Amino acid sequence: MATLAAFAARRAATLGRTPAPSQAASLIPRRGLAGAADHHGPPRVNFWKYPMIPSKWKEEHFVIVSLSGWGLLFFSGYKFFVLH
Repeated sequence: MATLAAFAARRAATLGRTPAPSQAASLIPRRGLAGAADHHGPPRVNFWKYPMIPSKWKEEHFVIVSLSGWGLLFFSGYKFFVLH
């Protein structure tokens, strides 16, 4: 019986804290720290649009092209020194 009374008291307290339907919008989570769409500076482009200007590339494209270039450099150096 005591647990039923405690349950009812908790339920009443919870309902008292729940906002009215007109205030339901306040329960929607906000993405306060999501600033990915806010551009500060010139917009970034794909690397094939400006292949000779890395400062304009998107960060992901810069990483892919840089790692591919380093891989090609090491592999070609390996092939040159091992096979000759």
